[in-house]
Amino acid sequence: MEKNQEKLFNYLESLGIQTLTTEHEGVHTVGDNQRIRMSLDARHQNAAHIKNLFLKDKKGKLWLIIAREDCPIDLKQLRHKIGAAHLSFGKPDLLQAVLGVTPGSVTPLALINDRDHQINVVIEQDLSEARAINCHPLSNDATTLISVSDLMLFMEKLGFSPQICQL
Repeated sequence: MEKNQEKLFNYLESLGIQTLTTEHEGVHTVGDNQRIRMSLDARHQNAAHIKNLFLKDKKGKLWLIIAREDCPIDLKQLRHKIGAAHLSFGKPDLLQAVLGVTPGSVTPLALINDRDHQINVVIEQDLSEARAINCHPLSNDATTLISVSDLMLFMEKLGFSPQICQL
């Protein structure tokens, strides 16, 4: 069963991770996200805004690509960089089954729902060097600010070892 926001935030707190979450209207695309920025707390403005791609390769491996929102990603080139077979977007039912979220709500925080560690996580090199990021807290009607070091700690404690890659 998927973990809800309250359980997510309790888990983050148990790790000593501080976040800042701002609720807003639901967003589904990077463009939607850019439109709601002015409603976010000023502290969100200094953090990187991201996009997340839920992908499946030809061999059935699942991938979560985390990149700056303006990072161009060519799936044909990406597969060579990360060691994947032919990549395509994962189907919504698979996304729901593995990460417990719907399209438009993909987030690195949803890794809390991947109990079987099916996801291979890739983080864009430039993003890995950012101070903090903004991401969805399991739904697209809020934005959570988290430091990159705390995000890495969160993933490590869940048993994930992200691949850092220049996209």
